[in-house]
Amino acid sequence: MLISTSKTVALCSFSNLINAADRAIMPLAVLQMGPEFNWDMHAQGWLLSAFPIGYLSSQIIGAKFSKRFGGKNVLTFAVLFWSLLTFLTPLFAYSYATLVTSRILLGIAEGLGLPAVVHIFSTCVLADERSRAFGYLVAFGSIGQTLAAFVCPHLTWRWMFLLFGSSGFVWVLVWIFSFKEIRILTEDDDFIIIPPKLSSRTRWYDYLRHSQLWSIYLAHFSMSWTSNVITNWVPFYLSKFLGVSATALSFTAVPYIVNSFAGILAGHLADSLIMGNWTVLSVRRLMTVLGLVGPGICLIIFISLDNLVMAFSVISICMAFLACNSCGHLANHLDIAPNSSAITFGISNTIATVPGIFIGPLTAELVVKSGGRWLPVFMIAALVNFVGSIIYYSHSGSSQII
Repeated sequence: MLISTSKTVALCSFSNLINAADRAIMPLAVLQMGPEFNWDMHAQGWLLSAFPIGYLSSQIIGAKFSKRFGGKNVLTFAVLFWSLLTFLTPLFAYSYATLVTSRILLGIAEGLGLPAVVHIFSTCVLADERSRAFGYLVAFGSIGQTLAAFVCPHLTWRWMFLLFGSSGFVWVLVWIFSFKEIRILTEDDDFIIIPPKLSSRTRWYDYLRHSQLWSIYLAHFSMSWTSNVITNWVPFYLSKFLGVSATALSFTAVPYIVNSFAGILAGHLADSLIMGNWTVLSVRRLMTVLGLVGPGICLIIFISLDNLVMAFSVISICMAFLACNSCGHLANHLDIAPNSSAITFGISNTIATVPGIFIGPLTAELVVKSGGRWLPVFMIAALVNFVGSIIYYSHSGSSQII
């Protein structure tokens, strides 16, 4: 990888680290903010759901803006805007409506980020280096969540937002003065494969009519349901029902560390199986089933535990299984829609954002209506995973359809 390419990948990966960290602050900060501002569970639930509302609306817009205005400009605006919103959160918090609005705007800004990075990678990173580039990008996202989970419990909630918001300003300065957008003009035919176009014109209807694509969309939806439950509510559950202190919640960083390493190992395993006697479809199905059924079982076990060490261990195993999805249904986009994988992934990621919108208030409603019981929350999440894995296994494919 050339020095200029390495610098581009590093800077973009750090932007994703800040992106992931900033969105992970609120589920930890709300543990302090709730009692201070007298928010009940419903208020906290809607607050946690505000971010996905914005995030849902801006991903396709981010892709179009990046193509029109350039990935550097869009990413600069996105990081600057979401960092400013994060930094000013302590001021917004005194008005619940203003705070919810700021969280929606934060979601919109962060939703612009990844499409801009993908656009930059498509023009600045050679074909045989893109797997590594995306590997670093995803890994740094997990590191961002890990960093937030480790640092935030040791801070007051105001300093959580001030610290991570400031880090975004530093990144913007480095980015503006050190990144120069380049475009690859030629590529060697020895290492680039251009997939055939099955149709001269692809309509939006084509992205919605294939059962293979819907199996991916629904698997992604299922994965996101579990991820949102773990990210938004497990810290609250550990604090309120297992008596975990605020500082001990820093151990919630461990599952994200496990997730990072598991994703790398799963990727190597998947490639090894494909190079052996396994078909691509068999590997995609195996990894998706592991990535959905495994977490479903872990959540059922988790709700029955009252031992803190065991609870952290099971959630860590759950996150390890979730990492398998990266080389399962998430990689399947490149198999069946190589010419349009960015669009199909955008659609998939938009659908996968939906659980984040209503899981907050739904969880609060389930817990309140059931008299403080959390069994329905985790059982529903497990059921969604099981159904998603069955649909994917029975309808997925690996042959190009678009």
